[in-house]
Amino acid sequence: MNLASLAPLAVVLPILGAALTFMLIRHSRAQRAVSIALLSLTLLLECLLLASVWDGGTFAVTLGGWLPPWGIVLVVDQFSSLMLVVSSAVSLAVLVYATGQGMADGDQDAPVSIFHPTYLILVAGVSNAFLSGDLFNLYVGFEILLTASYVLMTLGGTGPRIRAGVTYVVVSVVSSVLFLISIAMVYGATGTITMADLAIKLGELDQGTRTLLHVMLLVAFGIKAAVFPLSFWLPDSYPTAPAPVTAVFAGLLTKVGVYAMVRTETLLFPGDSLNTPLMIAALLTMVVGILGALAQSDIKRLLSFTLVSHIGYMVFGLAMSSVAGLGAAVFYVVHHITIQTSLFLVTGLIERRGGSSSVDRLGGLAKLSPLLALLFFVPAMNLAGIPPFSGFLGKVGLMQAGVELGTPLAYVLVIGGVLTSLLTLLAVARVWNRAFWRRPSDAEHPDPVLLATPAARVTGPGAKPNTVTLLPRTMVGSTVGLVGLGVGLTVFAGPLFMVSDQAAHDMLDRSSYVQAVLGEDTDVPLVLTAGGGK
Repeated sequence: MNLASLAPLAVVLPILGAALTFMLIRHSRAQRAVSIALLSLTLLLECLLLASVWDGGTFAVTLGGWLPPWGIVLVVDQFSSLMLVVSSAVSLAVLVYATGQGMADGDQDAPVSIFHPTYLILVAGVSNAFLSGDLFNLYVGFEILLTASYVLMTLGGTGPRIRAGVTYVVVSVVSSVLFLISIAMVYGATGTITMADLAIKLGELDQGTRTLLHVMLLVAFGIKAAVFPLSFWLPDSYPTAPAPVTAVFAGLLTKVGVYAMVRTETLLFPGDSLNTPLMIAALLTMVVGILGALAQSDIKRLLSFTLVSHIGYMVFGLAMSSVAGLGAAVFYVVHHITIQTSLFLVTGLIERRGGSSSVDRLGGLAKLSPLLALLFFVPAMNLAGIPPFSGFLGKVGLMQAGVELGTPLAYVLVIGGVLTSLLTLLAVARVWNRAFWRRPSDAEHPDPVLLATPAARVTGPGAKPNTVTLLPRTMVGSTVGLVGLGVGLTVFAGPLFMVSDQAAHDMLDRSSYVQAVLGEDTDVPLVLTAGGGK
């Protein structure tokens, strides 16, 4: 049996888990166990899917007996399966973290009855988006994950979360409506929404119609991916949510938008017709995002701006339309999902240990919690691109691809990428110096938690001094695991780059994708890329 035929289970298992956890609404332990078990099973399945296409190949699974281009098709290739594995691994770490936080806090910040089913629905939507072989099913995946995200963002019902949730919902609805209008226009122009079929039929349209459809889809996905100037909503929305929710949003939601951009640019609109605007948007995303980060005193807002900034690296790799550039972008997406999520989880621990996420109120954390200092330092240096971490390797791959492209704009992007990396280092170094290195008494507005004696920090009736652990082991353990995964990306960068380059080659070639869906005898128009190949 071809393992790719099991691909629908990547969506079905989380939905089944959501149903079971909802039925176990009054049994919190069973609910936690079911959600973690089913998400672990989903991750195992997706690892098998990745193994089945590790050496290349694309497989399509038709649902309901309806053959393409009329039926729903799920497509498994190296890029989609790699994204599935990374997203589920990160989601599992965040779920364990949230479970530990819920048990420690009595589920005040993330009610079990709401959180677990909604979280699994979010995972199902992400998986569906990665596997979708037609535009409407991609839209359905977006709507599933966005609907779940509306609930997760407003957990607790506080004023700031409701206000941020309103902004997030409005922006998401606008992008979804624009995406739906784009789908209707694509169908009206071609008579199909199956992406493999569109790869052939869109090339037969006149250039004006094709460019209009191209721009509309790019804008819709650009809003979801937080590409400048469509990124204004993100820094005000993400930081208000609970730490686990912010972490999974930062790691996954924008990357689903990036994934959609990569799919449509390589499969539906190959070539370089809009590469110049994409490069300009990438440069502005990098520079404006990191300048916004430097102006922040709250760690969560700072990381939200760095999230926006580093989306620019991925768009840069995509805009080069070369195997080297796209391969480096795929590698960087995997790196950034892991590292950005790790940093938001660590920030949740900082807030818990120091009483705040504002660097104006923090100090001395390196002495109070050396492990917490290490957990921040490693992914922070990775995000900044310090050798030999995966962030450095990904950025070097992008810079090399830009130099190989050799255009003046590409050189400007290379310079902008180096500058952004240096400013990222400056931003995280400021957090390290102020929150971890200086004395608590030197903080501008020191939090009483940091100034209190160990005995004063003890909580709970009958507690003894120096015996209370302020950081629950489950939360720390899941964070350690995710930071370790980030280090693992450095150790296994060679095989990961190999898969990324092969995935980029297959996406730019398009023939394996189209023929897997429509049949091996399908003729696929050849397109010359910026790298000079097919």
